[in-house]
Amino acid sequence: MEKVVLAFSGGLDTSVCIKLLEEKYDAEVITACVDVGQPIEEIERPALVANKIKVSKHYTIDAKEEFATEFIFRALRANAVYEGYPLSTALARPLIAMKIVELAKKEGATAIAHGCTGKGNDQFRFEAIIRSMSDLDIIAPIRDLNLTRTEEMEYAKSCGIPLPSDKLYSIDENLWGRSIEGDILENPTVEPPEEAFSWTNSTYDAPDEAQILTIQFENGVPVAIDRAKMFPVKIIAECNRIAGLHSIGRIDIIEDRIIGLKSRENYEVPGAILLITAHKALEQITLTRNELKFCEYISETYSELIYNGLWHEPLREDLDTIIDNMQKRVTGNVRLRLHKGNLRVVGRESPFSLYSQKTVSFEDKEMDQREIAGMVKNYALQAALYNKICKKD
Repeated sequence: MEKVVLAFSGGLDTSVCIKLLEEKYDAEVITACVDVGQPIEEIERPALVANKIKVSKHYTIDAKEEFATEFIFRALRANAVYEGYPLSTALARPLIAMKIVELAKKEGATAIAHGCTGKGNDQFRFEAIIRSMSDLDIIAPIRDLNLTRTEEMEYAKSCGIPLPSDKLYSIDENLWGRSIEGDILENPTVEPPEEAFSWTNSTYDAPDEAQILTIQFENGVPVAIDRAKMFPVKIIAECNRIAGLHSIGRIDIIEDRIIGLKSRENYEVPGAILLITAHKALEQITLTRNELKFCEYISETYSELIYNGLWHEPLREDLDTIIDNMQKRVTGNVRLRLHKGNLRVVGRESPFSLYSQKTVSFEDKEMDQREIAGMVKNYALQAALYNKICKKD
């Protein structure tokens, strides 16, 4: 029998894949769940389902620290925001695929399987990494057999596959964010019901009192909250908790998928919004105008590479080299005010600050105002000539 490693979440798609791989592909199935910060029940459930269905082996791979330091913090330093929201699901996919490839090689598997449909983005993200790291075959039963969600449900019932009965939505969750889609949310005119959210309070339930928070950064990476030093996973989780408490981080958008479909997506990214806001505020005081302008281009390009499943693209590594150099000066403290869905920067300081309060003051005389007159006189010279020559009438 062909030995296949299946990226396994324990949800409908991947649970159905186990039986399909055995029956349709005559495969010995090894399942693997990669922990990138899912809730504990989402880590325990795959192991229980795999045991009940009796797969050959099941692995749980802890990748939280690596995800935080090598993926989340890189994305944070790049201010990676795609079409208005911080990337979370897309950011985790390359790491999951890498761990699955490593396991497949260790197990001597001939193929890797996933439960992606032919309409989503994850098929690109998984398969791009798998093909760049190995020559293993790739099997996508849901896509290859053109199954609908109803057909999957019927097949699961006929095979006695245990499925969660209380999930209304398709949810993906990791350290950096939570995505919610499906069911009534597919209708873009419907307001997401409150029960769809888990990480964030509604503005009605948020505390009446505002909270002032100080985030300390070193080389563009958060290292402390209110002077309390924390490890990467802890600081991300704490930012999620605090920002979510104050109703910060809900995003409802129509995004453009890789294949061209528009999809309605809801995200909860409280910690990401908090940290990116603080990070950009610190960049404003430490980087030059030209650097900040270039940062906008980097952010857009970096985000598109992540979203499109191109983490392994050399350009991403090239951008990291530029980012690493610039972020050496993005060190200091940012003070923020959180209150009922409102997040505001109220202070920032850095030993590398390019801001001079003395020079910018209207009371300063060291910078002689009279010396600027010549510069102002010839400012916008070409535009002035254009208006005189081309707009005579």
